[in-house]
Amino acid sequence: MSTSFAYDAVRTPFGRYGGALSGTRPDDLAALVVGEQTRRAMDLDPSRIDEVILGNANGAGEDNRNVARMAVLLADLPVGVPASTVNRLCGSSLDAVLLASRAVEVGDADVVIAGGVESMSRAPLVMAKPEKPFQVGNMELVSTTLGWRLGNNKMRPEWTVSLGEATEQLREKYGVTRERQDEFAARSHQLAAKAWDDGFYDDQIVGVPGVGLSRDESIRADSTAEKLAGLKTVFRQEGGTVTAGNASPLNDGASAVLVGSERAAELTGLQPLARIAGRGAAANEPQFFGFAPVEAANRALAKAGISWSDVGLVELNEAFAAQSLACVDAWDIDPQIVNTRGGAIAIGHPLGASGARIVGTLARALRADGKRWGVAAICIGVGQGLAVVLENTAADAR
Repeated sequence: MSTSFAYDAVRTPFGRYGGALSGTRPDDLAALVVGEQTRRAMDLDPSRIDEVILGNANGAGEDNRNVARMAVLLADLPVGVPASTVNRLCGSSLDAVLLASRAVEVGDADVVIAGGVESMSRAPLVMAKPEKPFQVGNMELVSTTLGWRLGNNKMRPEWTVSLGEATEQLREKYGVTRERQDEFAARSHQLAAKAWDDGFYDDQIVGVPGVGLSRDESIRADSTAEKLAGLKTVFRQEGGTVTAGNASPLNDGASAVLVGSERAAELTGLQPLARIAGRGAAANEPQFFGFAPVEAANRALAKAGISWSDVGLVELNEAFAAQSLACVDAWDIDPQIVNTRGGAIAIGHPLGASGARIVGTLARALRADGKRWGVAAICIGVGQGLAVVLENTAADAR
């Protein structure tokens, strides 16, 4: 078995729903990051890219017909570069990175561009095809932006509650208070704003042509727990805790990671940022989807041969503050090592792009902080979780 590495990572700024990126097609966003990742590997002959693998959760509109292959063609890569699109909902682009690492480790590839894309703004309205011609009555349009649509009535009703109601059930089960959620959310905004001010994200970002967006659009630098405490709950009018302020917003964006073998250093002219040391996938009851990263990360650590006491940094995708806190509590880790450059509550959560985003953030944060081991994990709707362990390859990592 070979060894796989993350060599580089790029992404667009994440735009808010209906915001600066809402006029840009998802296949164009995907082509942008794939092309930029190729250009940044200055010694790379594009024909030597073995595969492009992109994640995408919706695939119901302009991101249809295998958006990864569309990205290869739109980015003017050689037509001989193959590409595939994977869908594991919120975990799609992390799944793409994990698939790329497996291809490298079994010797099927030396250079793979993995990542993902989502335009939640441009997700279309759809309707079911009529079961008979000349149907009488009105047909309902269904939004494909987020959550269940065109559901199967055979599914257990407790599994098909909204993501927000599922989070309310999860926080009840694990005793996560509204106060902690708001504090966690405010911290996400404050740390994300500081990371941008400090220049942490500067060399990871590719601007979208024709769009004047230089930072993630959803960050509110002046956010405080006190301000968030004044927001109304969304999913439960009585006794609820989940608000628009302590949940991730709807977003648009794309991300990419260059995954390669040891030989990829010679092929690309890049040096690896981190070794991909362990992978984990887990599943549980759909209504408790937010807790699935707990077991996924534990499995990834076991594969890497380390324990939580070795971990210096964690990137946990913040679908909701409540589920993030439940995971951190279950791992029994220092919350201060989690999302030190902000998380999805502030940065945004364009479903198919978030997994690769947290991998890139983790790899660069390990370098910046001189930490050796890190975990990136993400919860996934319908009750799944994914995680990866990265090892900083710098000689001074501790």
